[in-house]
Amino acid sequence: MSKKRPFALTIAGLDPSGGAGILADIKTFEQHQVYGFAITTADTIQTENKFYEIQWTNLSFVIRSIETLFLSYKIDAVKIGIVPSVHYLNRILSTIKLLSPSTQIVWDPVLKSTTEFNFMNLEDLSDLNKVLSKVDLLTPNYKEIAFLFPDFFSEKSGPENEIPTNILLKGGHNQTALGTDRLFLKNEVYDLLPTNKECSEKHGSGCVLSAAIAANLALNQTLPEACKNAKTYIEKYLSSTSTLIGYHYVQ
Repeated sequence: MSKKRPFALTIAGLDPSGGAGILADIKTFEQHQVYGFAITTADTIQTENKFYEIQWTNLSFVIRSIETLFLSYKIDAVKIGIVPSVHYLNRILSTIKLLSPSTQIVWDPVLKSTTEFNFMNLEDLSDLNKVLSKVDLLTPNYKEIAFLFPDFFSEKSGPENEIPTNILLKGGHNQTALGTDRLFLKNEVYDLLPTNKECSEKHGSGCVLSAAIAANLALNQTLPEACKNAKTYIEKYLSSTSTLIGYHYVQ
């Protein structure tokens, strides 16, 4: 008899090319032997090369979908992708925490597409820290962390500032150590170094990484273990082809 799988949920956009969003997340969950649920925050028209159009899902519809799943299943981890606003994100987080306080949440703050389409309205960031207190891990790249927290690397505040969540800073745009991710926990910092694999840029790689972390958390791995193992997975994905579309492999 096969082992019972834990449940994980992705709340993100639908990318019809399958490289990003909920389709990429579900592929990643399956390869980790985690049973995946999905709720769409948006439908998009795009390929791996170009973004054309987006239609956001009504927030009340998303909330009702979350309530239905959480009242029916024990969901161990949630990955959140594109959302249109901080308010939209906060309603999602508050609903999850109310229904299942122990569920771990990873938010991949996708602010722009690779073709520079703006997903999220960030005019008012005054409540962002309060919202982030409901998140277990934030997974920005260097451009995103600089936009969300302009003082993150300043000498006065630095990484040890008042951001109320754990952060995995992805190293794809790390000018001093390309490919080195940094995991900032409350009292510790871990450097996750790249291997010598020959990797190529991929459409949706951030989605895949954050989904892999969520899957590992659902499998009861610690946060450092989940991030380390997800890095191994994403490197296999990045080295799978020389194109923008990558392949998922059984580990």
